[in-house]
Amino acid sequence: MVFKRRNPRRAGEWLRDLIYPRGGFRRASQYVLHRMRRLPDQPERVARGFAAGVFISFTPLFGLHFLGAAAIAWAIRGNILAALLGTFVGNPLTMPLIALVSVGLGQWIMGVPHALDLPEIGRAFGHAGGQLWANITAIFTEEVMHWNRLAEFFRDIYLPYLVGGIAPGLVASAGFYWLTLPVVRAYHRLRLTRAAERARRMQPPE
Repeated sequence: MVFKRRNPRRAGEWLRDLIYPRGGFRRASQYVLHRMRRLPDQPERVARGFAAGVFISFTPLFGLHFLGAAAIAWAIRGNILAALLGTFVGNPLTMPLIALVSVGLGQWIMGVPHALDLPEIGRAFGHAGGQLWANITAIFTEEVMHWNRLAEFFRDIYLPYLVGGIAPGLVASAGFYWLTLPVVRAYHRLRLTRAAERARRMQPPE
């Protein structure tokens, strides 16, 4: 199995690595590249799958990136495991920049009058999440549900994020496709060359 670990991680280790991978993001990116180029599939399918994961990282569908990446990869006949690896592009270091670009572009396209900076976007996510949690807990209590912040968040942040992330997501996914394809092809050629060399060495002398 490509993703099988010798020693399974505990829940706390999994959450910690989700925020900041063990060994840093440089080592984590090297691991992703290593796993991706070793996938047993055609280079074009691997590259398409990775591009699908990159594209979904530019959407605000948080919690659904894996499912979205797999669905897009299936639709374009890409490798689904490569798509899951491609979602790594949307990590805690890159997400603030992705959100700022996508929301800003979406607000410009939709004509939102007040463009928000990164701290304001972060606070909007926090307020919306807080109200959503309060509404969920209100189901089990006598508290009254409120939707004003969620409605404002959807209108001013979420919808522009969804619209504005399409163009940069397509550009980024296309760029990663053309970067990924030669890497996977080179690895496959190297693997075939090594296999042929091992077969030659195993042949009995004439």
